[in-house]
Amino acid sequence: MLILERAGEDEKSYLNAVTPPIFMNSLHVFDTFEEYHDVDVFEKNQFYYGRASNPTTSIAEEKIAELEHGSRAVMFSSGMAAASAAILAVCEAGSHIICMKDVYQPVKRFLNFYCIPKLHMKVTYLKGTDLNEMEAAIRKDTALIILESPATFIYTVVDLRAIAELAGRHRVKTYIDNTYCTPLFQKPLDYGIDIVMHTLTKYLGGHSDLMGGVLVSKDEELMRRIMNQIREWLGGVIGPMESWLVIRGMRTLDLRMRRHQETAQAVAEYLEGHPKVKRVYYPGLKSHPQFELIQKQQSGSSGLMSLELNAPADDSLRFVDALKLFRKGCSWGGFESLAMVPLYYLEQEELDFLNIERGLIRMHCGLEGTENLLEDLQQALEVIGN
Repeated sequence: MLILERAGEDEKSYLNAVTPPIFMNSLHVFDTFEEYHDVDVFEKNQFYYGRASNPTTSIAEEKIAELEHGSRAVMFSSGMAAASAAILAVCEAGSHIICMKDVYQPVKRFLNFYCIPKLHMKVTYLKGTDLNEMEAAIRKDTALIILESPATFIYTVVDLRAIAELAGRHRVKTYIDNTYCTPLFQKPLDYGIDIVMHTLTKYLGGHSDLMGGVLVSKDEELMRRIMNQIREWLGGVIGPMESWLVIRGMRTLDLRMRRHQETAQAVAEYLEGHPKVKRVYYPGLKSHPQFELIQKQQSGSSGLMSLELNAPADDSLRFVDALKLFRKGCSWGGFESLAMVPLYYLEQEELDFLNIERGLIRMHCGLEGTENLLEDLQQALEVIGN
């Protein structure tokens, strides 16, 4: 894709190099104090200090903004730095937030253990699929609706256009974690969502060698507040080396995502047909309860899925430990395949809140080759029930 290759770049400004340089500087200097004073980092190619902006970072931000059909993207040092920045930019002390139950767990921890006790915010957790329930939850002080679609663990999908229209009628901002789909497979801003977040650590980076996050919006005033206040004042700016790695990762994003999807689809279909597997959660399967909606608002699915075995939770651990190509790690979105039992040690109260089984297995299908991964799954499944 041309956006991935060229957007934000001006080869002539850095000696016709095919790859932009890494601007490893903490400040920019000026001929006069007046020139320094007049800098507006919100404008293109204006820089003065690394905590405010950086040329390498700006190139990556422009690429992401174009991919998401946003007017501006602002990058952060982690996905959580981006997520918390969005909440703090939209909400104030005492604000009410509506949040999907199965969004990224650390986001809920930030709400429960910081925003509620420290900022006296109120949070209503919903599944997100019932529009009547969501509208009934909106109050006069509701400031933000937090979404993730497909959502963590069981890949619940919500109707983005309908929620955006509902929120707009009540003057409530909407936020979505779009990390799963990337901008290639889903563009929430086109459906009216206000803020999109990506964890750059996942697919946009793609190589498991950086930490980062990004926010994208069509709202210039909101993005100016996020960039010039929240990011600069709280200091969650991404480093230039990490920004360059994001540019490097985006060069191959289209190729990687299509291979992740191809492999994951084959793996999901294999697992769904296996007698030792109780259920497979993957948006690309026709058995997904929201498959029709998925076809309307997604153009593809990624390499992440979950499954439940026809076996006790302890057998999920045996299965994961028996895998050889699927390594054990908490992240996903890189070149490597991963498998975890992420909810095994949760309290039963939390499992009941999520309505998910303790033995749920989350897998990421990497780039080791479809046949190789299928063989690994087959030998690991043979361990179960023996």
